[in-house]
Amino acid sequence: MERRNTTQEYPHPFVYELKLTTAQRIRGVVLGIVLFPIRVTLAALLFFIMGLIARLRLAGLSSEERLKPARGWRRWFPQHAVRLLSRGVFLALGFLRVKIKGRQAGVAEAPVLAVAPHSGFLDMLVLPCTNLATVVSRSENTSLPVIGALLEFNQAVLVSRKDPESRKKCVSQITERLTSNGYWPQMLMFPEGTTTNGRALIKFKPGAFLAGVPVQPVLLHYPNKLDTVRWTWKGTSWLQCLWHTTSQFYINTTIEFLPVYTPSLEEKENPNLYADNVQKLMAKALGIPSTNYVMEGRFPVKHVGGLSLPLESPAKETLKLLHHASLSTSEVHTVLSRMIDSCQTDQEKIISVNQLQQWLELSDKETAAKICSLFSKDDTVDLRLICLSVSAVSGLCSVEELLATAFRLYDSDGDGILTAVELAGLMGALVGRPQFNTSQIYSELTSRGQANKEMLLSLLTEEPTYQELVTEYLQPEGAGHEASSHPTADGKDGNHNGTMQNGNMVANKKED
Repeated sequence: MERRNTTQEYPHPFVYELKLTTAQRIRGVVLGIVLFPIRVTLAALLFFIMGLIARLRLAGLSSEERLKPARGWRRWFPQHAVRLLSRGVFLALGFLRVKIKGRQAGVAEAPVLAVAPHSGFLDMLVLPCTNLATVVSRSENTSLPVIGALLEFNQAVLVSRKDPESRKKCVSQITERLTSNGYWPQMLMFPEGTTTNGRALIKFKPGAFLAGVPVQPVLLHYPNKLDTVRWTWKGTSWLQCLWHTTSQFYINTTIEFLPVYTPSLEEKENPNLYADNVQKLMAKALGIPSTNYVMEGRFPVKHVGGLSLPLESPAKETLKLLHHASLSTSEVHTVLSRMIDSCQTDQEKIISVNQLQQWLELSDKETAAKICSLFSKDDTVDLRLICLSVSAVSGLCSVEELLATAFRLYDSDGDGILTAVELAGLMGALVGRPQFNTSQIYSELTSRGQANKEMLLSLLTEEPTYQELVTEYLQPEGAGHEASSHPTADGKDGNHNGTMQNGNMVANKKED
């Protein structure tokens, strides 16, 4: 069965599942039993040797000397050896056919190569084919065996995503290298910043475009009957990816160098515009859509007017989990109302998984942990994110009532007017995901008058940019179905009629 090329097969670019026929599975098992251990062992051996040779480049140099590009024998000898060995690693894994289309520009023409789409760790095949261009990597990777030696050899720009100062230093280093007039080697970046299923290009990060220098777009194609190299947020695992790839007789790869893109004056002054235009050009060349999807933290979102809307609603997934835990709609509403009442009485809003289990009256901690992971990267969560976003999709209240409740929870001084920080918190609670770039919506809101709930409701319902938020994210699941006290066969409860279940909520609404 050939791979499908339609974007409709997956809900968004961060999901990929390799679909095999029975015959393909049998063939994969038979070939994999033979080829997988041989290929992985040979690749690992070459990889280990490559790490030893890589250490020679900077061995014996002082910290100051390591901050300069390698010259002389330290440049050419390890460069040729590591490049040959790295190509051997991929040859061992089955990448027998690598076709080069177009011409790679020199560092003087294009200091940076922008490569897309980014499909997985096997995309590193592009490095030996681009003369081992310098890369950007997480500083944590330097502690990994062999990988650390190769990053040192590559004189990669290192960044810690948890340290704002490190990110600033990284931007400074990238800009310095890209504007060094050939003093530093060419850089290679994957501007998507993460891996996808290749069915669309997600929004490019501006890092490769900050210096305002020409870039050369580079396209990665895997024209195979089975598309085995994809490894992204959800679906096929990295081990499955490696197994299925090495279980093929060979893998076809095409690396296509497009003409150098020279930015206009406007693009030089606006790196985001520059990045967007290069993204659109590359998407057109690939014949796939260019999107505003991004990965924030470990959650896929799309940017709409400065808001980050989750591609998979954590509130809807939470509702499904609660129904699977045998909570009826009325029970969910009762729990949510108690949560809201608690938040309004200034009790602790950041809770642990154990506390969440108690709040939701769940018999098992695992379900509470799953719900917590939908809203947070650690084992604590803001109770307001859960109760407000789930209230919307469960049919507990209307949009107007939801905004009134949200204002009470985020308007700290009770004057009915939100600050920029309070608006960010409120919008994050409505969609179930923290918001970090709400200056645009706050500016639009205050341009209409005061930042009160009437103006916010007007903005969200009348402005086309934000109507999707109201029509999709703040609407109940299965609205209009007949009431039911038990979940239906698909795990959704039918009682989503938008009525209020808690007397305090009604009273509070009347007070407003």
